Amino acid sequence: MLIFRWAILLLLLVAGVSFAFYAGTGQTKYRRFGWIVLKWTLLAAFGFFAVLIAERAF
Repeated sequence: MLIFRWAILLLLLVAGVSFAFYAGTGQTKYRRFGWIVLKWTLLAAFGFFAVLIAERAF
């Protein structure tokens, strides 16, 4: 469980660095990559925490 939390944190950090590169360089490839990483990270995080909540509820 701890590994998944660290993976989510690191992926959010990757997205943040990608957006910082976009702000610094203005190249749209960094913004596109940041949105893709952020989208899939949030989707995975919601799924992971939904399973944890469902496990405790039942």
